[in-house]
Amino acid sequence: MSYVSINPLTNETLKEYDPLTRGQTVEAIEQADEAFDCWRHTSFDERKNLMLRYAAGLRERIDEYSRLITLEMGKRISESREEINFCAEIAEFYANGAEKFLADQPMEVDDADAYVQYAPIGVLLGIMPWNFPFYQVTRFAAPNIMAGNTVLVKHASNVPQCAQAIHDLFRDCGAPEGVFTNLFIPKEFIKSVIEDDRIQGVSLTGSDKAGAIVAGEAGQKLKRSVLELGGNDPFIVLEDADMEHVIKMAVQGRMTNTGQSCAASKRFIIVQKVADEFLSAFKEEMSKLKLGDPLDPETDVAPLSTEEAAVNLDEMVQKTINAGATVVLGGGRPDREGAFYNPTILTDITRDMPTYDQELFGPVASVYVVKDEKEAIQVANDSSYGLGGSVYTKDIDRARHVAEQVDTGMMFINQPTNSQAELPFGGTKHSGYGRELSHLGILEFVNKKLIHAMKS
Repeated sequence: MSYVSINPLTNETLKEYDPLTRGQTVEAIEQADEAFDCWRHTSFDERKNLMLRYAAGLRERIDEYSRLITLEMGKRISESREEINFCAEIAEFYANGAEKFLADQPMEVDDADAYVQYAPIGVLLGIMPWNFPFYQVTRFAAPNIMAGNTVLVKHASNVPQCAQAIHDLFRDCGAPEGVFTNLFIPKEFIKSVIEDDRIQGVSLTGSDKAGAIVAGEAGQKLKRSVLELGGNDPFIVLEDADMEHVIKMAVQGRMTNTGQSCAASKRFIIVQKVADEFLSAFKEEMSKLKLGDPLDPETDVAPLSTEEAAVNLDEMVQKTINAGATVVLGGGRPDREGAFYNPTILTDITRDMPTYDQELFGPVASVYVVKDEKEAIQVANDSSYGLGGSVYTKDIDRARHVAEQVDTGMMFINQPTNSQAELPFGGTKHSGYGRELSHLGILEFVNKKLIHAMKS
């Protein structure tokens, strides 16, 4: 299996990369393991300087990298630039904060001096998705490299140019060989990499199906894993919400990255009293969105990441429509070249329909009308996923009450789910486990080691 870069706007092949052989893969693991023996003993200042150079390199080459993202997976150019800037912020956050986050933690016990030391554990494997090709890698690599681990990254096969660019940037910034390594390996190699005794942990961002397989393989070898999987984020609108703000956030929450985000707003749960007003205004704003070239700053809706993604999304939507859902807007693909899908709004979705508890990865919104706040919470929780969610009301205390009852890893008030370097990111249920970003993200793959000495 070769790694093929295809422009989803034109379906033109841009570049191909040959996969590594098994022997080359073993050599990469060996090199990462040898690098760990040295990197684990480096000072925080040395690690910090590397990470700050990485952040500076991202900013210096933002035009190059953002264009690369857009050409490979179709993201609008403005969003690609935002992604690169965010990566730089994450790198700087961990560069400046790692020493504090990993400082020895004193333990209060009688008649003894005790503390917890946070120590690196070794070589880590990251299995990364295509939808945020620089961000996903950076949020995995930055904290773990700053912790003293070394990392191997198996990136998605449709963004190889982004994968190679990150690898090359770390080299350009002076990272020793083996500290960060991109692996162009076929899927069938992943199991053997996880099983290698030198691999100490694995992090995957992807589907719950892939997460279950990887977690099982890691578990068989008693290795740590962090899983950031799919989401079906609820967007709860109560009767006292500011509707003008709600509609703006609804479009933003559903259409960011053309809806191809695990933490995008997907299920719009609207209290009956304001449902007609919401649906009318939401349809009006979604219908204004302009499909086009993602390099054109006037474009609102970019193509999906691949032609296959557009075909699969349409199959899911058509099954739901055929099962009785109502199409308020869209409901199909436009007659034009590229992996496009029309902005779509579906209502009257019931539990027995195929997409009720499936993640729709694209510009498709599912709207549910409920009688009150209690039912809104029930519908929000009636999902196997539990990544993020949001609630909209002018009463912040009421919003907190609702947020605390929704079974997700993250809840946001009067704004869709989003990411900041300082805030933990992760979910529950089929959305995975573990946390990335914030100080919690750097603690996932370290040995929390107790040092205890009796007082004389």
